Amino acid sequence: MTLSEARPTGCPVDAGSDDLVDPHFYTGGDARRVWRELRALDRLSWHQVDEHRGFWSVVTYHDADRVLRDYATFTSERGTLLELLGTDDPAGGQQLAVTDPPRHTSRQAQLKKALARKSVDRQRDMIRPLVIDLLAPLADGGVFDFGRAMLAMPMSVTGTMMGLPPEDWPALTRLTTQCIAADDPDFQEPGGKKATLETAHRELFAYFQDLVRFRGDHLGDDLLSVLISTRFEGRRMSPGEVVANCYSLLLGANVTTPHAPTFTLAEMTGTGVLEDWAAHPELTTSGMEEALRWASPVNHVLRYATKDTVLRNTPIAAGQALVVWLGSANRDEEVFADPHTFDIRRRPNKHLAFGIGPHYCVGHSVARVSLKILFHELFARYEGFESASAPERLISNFASGYKSVPITARPRKGKTA
Repeated sequence: MTLSEARPTGCPVDAGSDDLVDPHFYTGGDARRVWRELRALDRLSWHQVDEHRGFWSVVTYHDADRVLRDYATFTSERGTLLELLGTDDPAGGQQLAVTDPPRHTSRQAQLKKALARKSVDRQRDMIRPLVIDLLAPLADGGVFDFGRAMLAMPMSVTGTMMGLPPEDWPALTRLTTQCIAADDPDFQEPGGKKATLETAHRELFAYFQDLVRFRGDHLGDDLLSVLISTRFEGRRMSPGEVVANCYSLLLGANVTTPHAPTFTLAEMTGTGVLEDWAAHPELTTSGMEEALRWASPVNHVLRYATKDTVLRNTPIAAGQALVVWLGSANRDEEVFADPHTFDIRRRPNKHLAFGIGPHYCVGHSVARVSLKILFHELFARYEGFESASAPERLISNFASGYKSVPITARPRKGKTA
């Protein structure tokens, strides 16, 4: 039988109660157990979603690395989210996240230049007061929802860099969260999941269409203006391409940045880890990288095979979908020593939280700077962290994080604002 004739014979792990597509599955710890079981197999496992759709689960570090690097065999242009499984993404070839090299290489290089022109290092002085303001309520001694504050953090940073009006930030935060957590009742519209996604996408794209139209006649030194005026392939991006990439940048920032700190506070409070970290500020960088590995904020990415191939002793037919579970790859026992321990001294730590290969997150530098400042200011200014009530996970199969982390703390002695 040829590869193109091959058909999956079923998943070795029962997909009944362990439904990897179900957003509610990730509110508990079962996903880590299932991933561990799947990593122990000598082949990929197949997950049948419905009569017409299914996917192969990629759960080991080295398999994930191969799939994400080999764009010629595993394309991103049909879509990168399970939500769109079986439906081609309309932004394919326009939005950076769903464009393969060589067009992707050219666009990413220009976007990197745009970010460099904004100079991430120069943004430190802008990011620091925003972070301090977000954390300020901790000083009152009352219950502070760290999760809610962190959901707002990336918009404060990215919104400032893109020149978005501060009065729009709360609405934009909610809309981008709805795009990746439409099943969560705290973010769902009355019409349900489908209505939530339709409304969020319509409002976000309409917002950026109006803003791009206005900013095109009033260019400044913000990132949005840079995107509008940047040339690639001998031309400027069309308004539609600018809008699509604004959406992608905002969504990427809001998914990645909040959840490394929310995971850290939700799961490490009361374990001694926070006190150890605070006592060793020289570990800010390695601790931040471990928080990213531990959280793996982007839970999955989707790819499609462009041709018949073999991965982990498994025939993959052209056109079949593969889902790379980053949270599993970042806990692969073959790559990370004692991977189920949060180790702020972990070195090396080549996690895949930002992906790998041509689609390595273009905003990783901004995210890392923001997180370093956040953890530094948090531990330098406050101590005595305690959980005020049980944290709540964000209900999503794409974004891995907590939406609510109620804590209390007190100002560190001798530290003033």
